[in-house]
Amino acid sequence: MLQKTHSAAGLVAAEVVIVQQQIPFLSWEAGGAILLGCLAGTLADVDKPGSTMAKVLFPLSALLRLLGVKHRTMTHSLLFIAAIGLAASPLPHLYFLVLIAAYASHPLIDLFNENGVQLFWPLKGKIRLLPKFLAVGTGSPLETAVRWVLLGWSLWIPFSTIRF
Repeated sequence: MLQKTHSAAGLVAAEVVIVQQQIPFLSWEAGGAILLGCLAGTLADVDKPGSTMAKVLFPLSALLRLLGVKHRTMTHSLLFIAAIGLAASPLPHLYFLVLIAAYASHPLIDLFNENGVQLFWPLKGKIRLLPKFLAVGTGSPLETAVRWVLLGWSLWIPFSTIRF
């Protein structure tokens, strides 16, 4: 999936947390959470040379490359999500939840990609949820449709919380 799709998924994840935590959407807290969600949704691609996250976090990306970490392996695993959770535990509760939810959205939607992810890294074998002929190709029209659905959902979530 492309960065913009992962960012949209991170946005939706952040909004779900904001609703669950009963934070008003028109607040600085929510604004920060939404920004964090959009960024954290793309963070797992730090393992992909040439990606925006690999460029922004070059020292980490270079270290992963030196260690031989391949794309959609370690940084897309449940173990790494747990490690992020441990490292992020000092954050305020809202931002901790948003970081974990948005980061986890990345491997979750990559499970629908034709290449799958090594979800149980360090165990070998990539997992995908759809057969290859139904899977969402990176940059495909189906991915564009998925992104538009996510963006539509991101508009619906705040408005669905308004009580008249």
